[in-house]
Order: sequence, then C-alpha cells, then structure tokens
Amino acid sequence: MAQIGVIIIMNNSNVHIIHAGTMDNRGTQALLLSDISMIKRVLDENVIFSISTSDINGVKNLNQNLDAIVPPMIDIPYQKADSMAKKFGFGRESLRYKALALACLGFMVIQALASIFSVVLEKNNLKAFYRVESVKRLKNCDLVISCSGENFKEGASLLPFNLFWRISWWSMLIARTWEILVAKYFRKTVVMFPNSLGPFRTWIGKFLSRLSLNNCSFVLIRDPISYDLVKSLGIKSNIILTADTALLYKSPDQVTFYKSERKNPIIGVNAGIYGFSLSNKEVRNYIIAHAQALDESIEKYGFKVFLLPHFVSGFKQDDMELCKQILGKMKNNDQVDIFVAKTVDEFKSFINNMDMIISSKMHPAIFAASGYIPTLSIAYDHKQIGFFKRLDMEEYVINICMITSKILLFKISQVWNNRVSIKKTLMKKIPILQRNIEMAIRKSITNFLVNK
Repeated sequence: MAQIGVIIIMNNSNVHIIHAGTMDNRGTQALLLSDISMIKRVLDENVIFSISTSDINGVKNLNQNLDAIVPPMIDIPYQKADSMAKKFGFGRESLRYKALALACLGFMVIQALASIFSVVLEKNNLKAFYRVESVKRLKNCDLVISCSGENFKEGASLLPFNLFWRISWWSMLIARTWEILVAKYFRKTVVMFPNSLGPFRTWIGKFLSRLSLNNCSFVLIRDPISYDLVKSLGIKSNIILTADTALLYKSPDQVTFYKSERKNPIIGVNAGIYGFSLSNKEVRNYIIAHAQALDESIEKYGFKVFLLPHFVSGFKQDDMELCKQILGKMKNNDQVDIFVAKTVDEFKSFINNMDMIISSKMHPAIFAASGYIPTLSIAYDHKQIGFFKRLDMEEYVINICMITSKILLFKISQVWNNRVSIKKTLMKKIPILQRNIEMAIRKSITNFLVNK
C-alpha cells in the first residue's frame, strides 16, 4: 500500500522508450501500444513519453500523445537499407540493396564516433551536434524502457543462421547495446519490458547481450526457454519470467460476423516466414503444404478460410505475397479470401471473430489466444514454443522446417476436434498470464519510483 501511495503523488514522469521496431508489423504495434498503456496505468497517467525508433512515421501514425519521436543513436543497417530501397523502388535481392546495406554497415562506425562526442558534450552541458534531440531525451528522462519484443538474440532458433541474418543481428545488437550504454552513461535506470532472448550463437552475441542485460535494472522475459538461456549467461540484473505484453492488448469490435453470415466455421491463416531464411525449395514446400492442407480441410469440415497478412513489408516473400501464392495453388479458392487489416485494432478484432487460427508468426497467435480462439502455431523460433508451453499446448506446435501437407492437416484436425477443451484451457491460462505481466511491470517500475 505504501508503494501505491508513492506512485500516486508522482507528477509528470519522463519515460523514454528505446528499441521500438518497425510498425509494418502488427505485433510490433500492439507491443508498443500495450507498453504505453501499462506504463500509464502504473504511473497513474502522469507520464510524458518520448520514443526512439527507426520508423518515425509509423509511430506517428499510431496517434499516441507523445512528446517526441526521435531516431536511435545508431541506425540498424538493414532497416535503413529497407527504407531507402522502398523509396527508390528496388528489392532486397538486388545488387543495389546489398551495396546500400554494406554502406549503412560502414556508416555505423561514423555514427558511433559522432554519438560519443555528442554524448560527452551534452553530459558536460555543452552543445551536442549529432542526434541532438535523441541525446537530450536520454539525458533528461527519468526512466528508460527497452520496448517489448525480441531485441537481443542471434537469429531464430529453428532456422539456419546464414550470413545475411548473422550480419543483420550483430548490427542490431550493436545498435541496441549502444543505446543502453548511453542511457547508463547518463545514470538512467533502464528496464527491459518482456522480451524473447536468444539464441546466443557466437561469442559476439553473448558479449553484447551480457553487456546490455547487465546494465538493465530489471529484465522481463516472456517465455521460459528465453529465461533459461539468459540465466545461462550469468546475468546479474533482476530477472523476471512473465509473458508477452501483447496479451494485454484490447481492441474495439470493429469487425463482426453476423450469425446469418456464419453458416460455415471460419478459420484464419497467417502465413509468413523470415525473409532469406528458407531455400526456394523450402518456401515452395511451405506454400504447397498450406494449399493442400487447407483444401482438404475445406472439404472435410466445410471451413471458410481467411488468409491474414500480418507483416506487409512490400518486399519479396512478405506475408502478402505468401498468402497470394497459397491462394493461387488452391482448388477450393472460392472458399478463401485475403483480409488486409488497415490497423492493428482491425486485425485483432477480425481474429476475435475466427473459430480457429493457424499462424506462422508470433502475434497473430497471441491475439488469438487472448481472445480464447483455438490456435495452431507453425514455429520458426523458441519464443513460439515457449508461449505454447506456458499454455500447456505444446502439442499444437509444428516446426516450420518439418511442415508437410499431411502433418499440417493432422494438426488442423487435432485442434479442431479439441477446440472446446482448448478454449477452456485458454480461458483458464490467459487471465493468469495477464495478471503476471501486470505484476512484473508494476514491480520493475515501482522499484524505480521508490528509489528515485
């Protein structure tokens, strides 16, 4: 009770959120919005927010009451290359993109040097010259929050760690570690909101992750596998096992299927993969497995199918392209539509109307579970396995590298036949996890306020 009193009398806490990802991803939107909502709830609404992100326009479009949206201290090369590639109209597979990504990689060194001088100048009350607003926000805030997500890892645990993702994750780790080190240089409290962490495949990844995590006062982890991996690093910070913040995300019912329209059971399918992670043959197998299993499911159960693109980047092999290719391979395509949500609210609301969800990405499965919708996960990473483990639903997970039409059809049938018991399990487990998330966040922020 004494701690709650401390929270209520606090006025206008300045919270700076770092590591916010690209808003092309509906899950990233939900995580950031859920983080903001929880911080407001804990601090009794008296919060001034600033956010560091590589997707400034995307965050602006969320229409939150933010004091400032600033770029990170160091740009992540592939994100910078993606932004410029979209602007000039060339794909990730082109030589121009690769040359641009390499140039952005080299530019990181210049950005790091510039930020060192700027931060030192600002610390000594002199005028910074590089990313001035970003430096000032870190200097003048009361609390730094590392946004929920997956900010410290080296690739996906169930996928090959090829050269593209090796370089991409090393550069991401450097950029994210750098921002935490700047925050600590200004003597700020850093709290990492619920993240999936690991795998840590190289000494570079382990070193950068240890450096970052040990400079956080609290590290909140959203799945038990990540928790064990972080423990193995010997991190000395306060570590709390909780769950994904997006489980707290609620949307208004923007999309409703009326009873007259629900003659057949409706299933939603999010088909998606990590770009450059699977071979062309594996991608074709993935598409054919979906097309054949969905065709047989339609004939067996009378499903109406909605394909649900979750991450629409505009690049090759994004969710939209995969959905179109699956639809093109299906013979029962008159029973299939592609639904493209305009907002994360619309996406979550649409999922809430499904009778079942099949998802290859994390957050469509999170949205479904929080709406008590029976869900089948096609996993590319331990974060998905860990989430389903928390729900006692590990049997409803397929390794993406093992997928065939036969396996997928069997699992669809298994989920559909057990849908009543699955719903009961979700109705029991999800509220417990939601309370756990709120308690973990309250503990980490309350600790900061009490010691302020």
